[in-house]
Amino acid sequence: MISIAAPDFTLLDQNGTSHTLSSYKGKKVLLYFYPKDATPGCTVEACSFRDNHTDLIDSGLVIMGISCDSVDSHKKFADKQHLPFPLLSDNEKVVVKLYDVWKEKSMFGKKYMGIQRDSFLIDEKGVIIKHYTKVKPKEHVAQIKKDLK
Repeated sequence: MISIAAPDFTLLDQNGTSHTLSSYKGKKVLLYFYPKDATPGCTVEACSFRDNHTDLIDSGLVIMGISCDSVDSHKKFADKQHLPFPLLSDNEKVVVKLYDVWKEKSMFGKKYMGIQRDSFLIDEKGVIIKHYTKVKPKEHVAQIKKDLK
């Protein structure tokens, strides 16, 4: 188990509302980083959080997705998929670098920089208690539920 203070940040969500991580002290937070709005894996992951949202918030968890897409892109994605949680826009790539999820990736032999699909479970004191790396979208919510018990 890791025990590192979660880097604080302030980002805008799909509605233009500002979210500062430290303002959620007293609650457990799951920050999930995902590559791109409306892509197959990201849609599966977001919809899994949506479909399990009641169970997760009943266990005291706040869910926030983060990608480098714009506020407008997040709005379209959240509206189309009926997502009940904030999608935060990090188009300056500050937070993805703070959390070290901005990585070199490779597709069809071409290398490029992008977001690695990682999540961080943060306790009520603002401490990272679990880092999920290279998350599998279909299995992720089950992992989180298990860890919250």
